Amino acid sequence: MRKGLFLLLTAFSFLGLYSCDSDRVFDEYKPVSTWNKDSVVAFRVNELDSLETYDLFLNIRNNSEYKYSNLFLISEIEFPYGKVITDTLEYVMAAPDGTWLGTGFGDVKESKLWYRENVRFPEPGEYEVRIKQAMRKNGEVEGIENLEGITHVGFRIEHSAQQ
Repeated sequence: MRKGLFLLLTAFSFLGLYSCDSDRVFDEYKPVSTWNKDSVVAFRVNELDSLETYDLFLNIRNNSEYKYSNLFLISEIEFPYGKVITDTLEYVMAAPDGTWLGTGFGDVKESKLWYRENVRFPEPGEYEVRIKQAMRKNGEVEGIENLEGITHVGFRIEHSAQQ
């Protein structure tokens, strides 16, 4: 009886938290173990309302194996008719004292990082978002071959706050 009640309360709690996120339009994570410089994390987004504006976020989960205070990424958004928008992004991942800026308990921290705001998706069809790591050591031209400490890469779309 107690186990059944516990499971029921857990399910309702999960549904309550899940339904409170009314801004969410798309939210997906992909696991990465050692992120190779040539590996692409891709997300496919189905057709969205072309009259609405959206805010886009990259969600990064890292653990203590991540050795850097920042993160460089190259992102692409491919439109259904072939147009591609490419961005080179830098995010601060740790405070000057080395404290991770993300949220979470224990070893894994999650950072919700602004990507773009007030975006419209004017073309009907499927969009693809691609993300690559672009980390380099100071003074070196070649990128870091295998980036350790990033456990998940996520992409999130929310209804724009300025609607």
